[in-house]
Amino acid sequence: MIGSLDVIVIDCPDPVALADFYGELLGMRRFSDDPDWVELFGPGGEARPIVAFQRVDDFTPPEWPGQLVPQQLHLDVKVGDLDEAERQVLALGATPTGSGTPTFRVYLDPAGHPFCLIRPND
Repeated sequence: MIGSLDVIVIDCPDPVALADFYGELLGMRRFSDDPDWVELFGPGGEARPIVAFQRVDDFTPPEWPGQLVPQQLHLDVKVGDLDEAERQVLALGATPTGSGTPTFRVYLDPAGHPFCLIRPND
């Protein structure tokens, strides 16, 4: 092993707002709170990995599913009930894309990054 995962950093125009969205989605809490850089850590107090949000001036959101501005990465969030999880993420400000299957659905976070709600196959 060369190293261990420490921080996942997501570019965005408003780190505080996007951290609030993902904090609710993932059950994570703020570790730092700077208007240009916000960090979240795990619900059980786990310090690593951290999900961080950094301000990018003139941010251009990824285009999904197109590739003019590629997504480069996305998060898959495992849930027990897709319908209930969808209701909750829409209430937080996610946008449905209409893409998915019976085991996953694709959404855009408030900054335009795609993420998926997934559930295990029956």
